[in-house]
Amino acid sequence: MSAEMSFWSLIAEASLLVQLVMLILLLASVYSWTIIIQKQRQLNAAFHEAKTFEKRFWSGIDLVELYRQLSKRRDTLSGQACLFEAGFGEYARLRKQECMGTMDIVIGAQRAMRVSLSRELERLETQLPMLATIGSTSPYIGLFGTVWGIMNSFRALGGAQHATLAMVAPGIAEALIATAMGLFAAIPAVIFYNRFSSEVERLDNRYETFNEEFSTLLQRQAQAQQGRE
Repeated sequence: MSAEMSFWSLIAEASLLVQLVMLILLLASVYSWTIIIQKQRQLNAAFHEAKTFEKRFWSGIDLVELYRQLSKRRDTLSGQACLFEAGFGEYARLRKQECMGTMDIVIGAQRAMRVSLSRELERLETQLPMLATIGSTSPYIGLFGTVWGIMNSFRALGGAQHATLAMVAPGIAEALIATAMGLFAAIPAVIFYNRFSSEVERLDNRYETFNEEFSTLLQRQAQAQQGRE
C-alpha cells in the first residue's frame, strides 16, 4: 500500500508539464485500446462472414437467386457478399447490351469488383494508421516528460548547498514514470497494429482469390449463354 501511495504521490507532486505528458499518454493508451477492441471485433466478424458466404456460394445455389437475396440488403453487405453483389450486378447489366462481347462483360464485372474491394479494404484499414501513430510517438512523448523531469531535478540540485541522492530521487522517479507510461501506450499499439495489418492482408488475399474464381465462373456462364444464343 505504501508503494502504491508513493507511486500516486509522485504523480501528484510532478511538475505541471510532466503531469500533462502523463495525461496525454493515458488518453493515448485508452484510445488505442478502444481501437484494438473495435478492430478485433470487426476483423473477427469479417472472417466469419467470409467463411459463411463461401459456404453458401459454393453450395450450388443459383447465382441469380443469391443476387436477389443479397440485393435486398445491399446497404448492410460487407466482404465477399459485397464483391459478389457488385460484380454480378454489373454482369447482369452488361448482359442486356447486345453489343457487348464475353470478355467485355467479364472485364466490366471485374472492374466493379475491384472498386468494391478497394472500398472494403479501406473500411478494414480504418484507424490502423492511428495505432501506428500512437505506437511510434508515445515513447518520444514519454521521453520528453522524462527529460523535463530530470532537468528540473538537477536544477533544484544546483541550488542546494549539500546535494544528496534523496533530493533528486523523487524527481527522477516521476520522470521515469513518464517513460514507463509511454512504453505502456506504445507496446500494445505496435503489437496489435502488426497483427491487424497481417489479418487485413489475409482477408485481401482471400477476397482477391474469390474475385478470380468468380470472374472465371462468370466467363464460363457468359460463354455458355452466348453459345445457346
